[in-house]
Order: sequence, then structure tokens, then C-alpha cells
Amino acid sequence: MNFDDLNNLNIKDLANAPMPVKGVVLAVTLSVIVFFGYWFVWSDQLDKINAAQQEEMTLRDSFMMKKRQAVNLDIYKQQLNDINHAFGALLKQLPNKSQMDALLSDINQAGLGRGLQFELFRPGTETPKDFYAELPISIRVTGAYHDFGAFTSDVSQLSRIVTLHDLEIGQDKDGNKYMNATVKTYRYLDEDELQAQNKSTKKGGGK
Repeated sequence: MNFDDLNNLNIKDLANAPMPVKGVVLAVTLSVIVFFGYWFVWSDQLDKINAAQQEEMTLRDSFMMKKRQAVNLDIYKQQLNDINHAFGALLKQLPNKSQMDALLSDINQAGLGRGLQFELFRPGTETPKDFYAELPISIRVTGAYHDFGAFTSDVSQLSRIVTLHDLEIGQDKDGNKYMNATVKTYRYLDEDELQAQNKSTKKGGGK
């Protein structure tokens, strides 16, 4: 086959054309069909297939995640129960309003029991938090250094939650050793207080 064969090609008489010419014409025809088929039909179908494959991967990942959650459901339930028990145990360490006086007395007795003298024991303003209230108490005691340490240890071991802050130990002009500190106690809010706090929060958020 040469270029003369192609130049002399008669489309109407293609059936009688030489075999090489027929092969070239067939190859060109197939190429054109494939090109237009891809451009107008197959490209959209390939995009849809790719999108379906991406969706399949997303659904597969979601399924595997939910399967793992279902397999570990009993473990999650046990962990939740453990958290609830731990939270309940901590909550029991918070006194209610009626028990606060007894707690303050316990703190005072912890100091007296170590031979300390209270020069100051002044409860501050109670501050409500999420479900509890915080009460700071400013104290000043005099005594020996080792008694200060024993007192702080006794306070930390009370059945209720009590924390010490802003500790300052020094000696006054008369040679007496003193310790200044802020004792913080906590109590849980009762239902009425929680409701009042929620109403106050809602009002404040609506402004």
C-alpha cells in the first residue's frame, strides 16, 4: 500500500479496495468511534463509576466503624458504669448545705488538734459552679513548723474535699511562726439551687 492507493480510494467502491487500504480505513473508523464514544458516553460513565467507588469506600469505612462500636458496646457500657460509680463516689465527698458547718468545724479542730492557734478564720463569698459551690476561707495560724505540716496533712485526709491554696509561712516581729493560707471547701448544690442557677444562666444568655 502507498499514498497513491489512498489518494485513489473511492469510498463508494471501498469493497473492491486493496486489503491494506481496507485495514487503514477500518483502523481510522474504529479510532473515531472510540474517541467520540469516550468523549460523549464513556467519560460520564467513568465519572459515575469513580463517584460510586468513592461512596462505596465511605460506606465501607462507616460500616467498619459502626461494627467496631457494636463489638465494643459492652466495654463502653462497663466504662460508663465505672465513670458513674467514680463520679458518685466523688459527689459523696461534697457536703450539702446543712453539712457545711460540720465541715468548717472539722477544719478548725484539725488545727487545734495539732496545737495551732487560729488568729484568723474568715469564710469568704461562696461561688456557684456547674453543680457545686466553692467556699474560700482565709486562715492564719501560729505554731511550730512541723505542726503546720501535720495540719495540712490532716486537712487533705478529711472525708470531704478540702484544698489549701496560697500558703505562706513566716515569722512575726515577736518571733512567732505563722502560716497564712486559703482553705477552699466545696459542696454540691441542691435541686432548687441548680434550677435557680439554670434560670439565671438562660437569662444571661438571652441578653
